[in-house]
Amino acid sequence: MLEHIPHWLGAALKGLRAGTDKLAIVQEGLGSFAAIDLRSPAFANGGRIPERFTADGAGVSPPLFWTGVPAEATHLALLVEDADAPTPAPLVHAIVWGLPAEDGQLAEAAIVADGDGGAQGDVGRNSYLREGWLPPDPPTGHGEHRYAFQLFALRDASDPGATPSRGDIVEAMRGRVLAAGLLTGTYSRGEPANMGPVGAVAPA
Repeated sequence: MLEHIPHWLGAALKGLRAGTDKLAIVQEGLGSFAAIDLRSPAFANGGRIPERFTADGAGVSPPLFWTGVPAEATHLALLVEDADAPTPAPLVHAIVWGLPAEDGQLAEAAIVADGDGGAQGDVGRNSYLREGWLPPDPPTGHGEHRYAFQLFALRDASDPGATPSRGDIVEAMRGRVLAAGLLTGTYSRGEPANMGPVGAVAPA
């Protein structure tokens, strides 16, 4: 959708960005938490997300894996946000609630609507009000966008309801976060792009 914005307009909006200070992981009240090691075999932390996982490619969700989940966690939540969207708040690209409380992984293309099969946990609503993965789709000429993959290990969090929104899960997580991991991937349109290193190899 945003690929149809002309380059001149994207460039004019370059200074309009939601900001990393509005990402869920830095919000007050979530708790004091340890670190989870969250990675992807598709791209390194801070590296460019391959086109396959964006609106310019197949548009499937990237593979992820993680270690360091505390033993006392009861479940995990994944939230993916675009910190550089030209919107008042970060654009939500994916929500997955109720992942198993253990070191684990999500396969490529695993973040889909609950009714489509293959989903792990309860998949919530992205910013387009649909379940599943919203592929990165930055405006042409707007510059590099940072996509924050945030994984939270929780203890006894309240039920956010069916098809939760960002607000629902942030409220449910308040004071319940034991550990969290952050993986940042980048993507841009209409500018020189450096692919950089790929990610780490997922454990067998």
